[in-house]
Amino acid sequence: MAHAIVNPAGLHDPVPFGYSHTAAVPAGTELVLVAGQYGSGPDGAVVSNDFTQQVKQTFHNLGVALAAHGLDLGHVVQLRTYVVNHDVSRLGPIAEAVREGWGAKPPTQTLVGVASLATPDVLFEVEAVAARS
Repeated sequence: MAHAIVNPAGLHDPVPFGYSHTAAVPAGTELVLVAGQYGSGPDGAVVSNDFTQQVKQTFHNLGVALAAHGLDLGHVVQLRTYVVNHDVSRLGPIAEAVREGWGAKPPTQTLVGVASLATPDVLFEVEAVAARS
């Protein structure tokens, strides 16, 4: 892993919510930027209208995109998540998917509630920044 995740004393513990407060990437580290991934199958069609299923498929797709560069979820420094019609009930499935992917060291993450995404059936999208030494 080319980066350090730090959750400073004096700030709340963000890990149960599926993110960390800071990540440091050393100079000379290669960054891999992953465009917004969503809950689609290989044909581009959304796999389910269920929010939780879309979240799971989205993180699977993120893993596939990273693997194309010889990386995995552990290389992710930052996530930006976009949630259509966000409310608190949507935090659980997102936090669970992050726990499954990163355990106790999740990347930094910003969640943005949006009115819509690329097509009406897309409910969740993630873009990522990964680091390789």
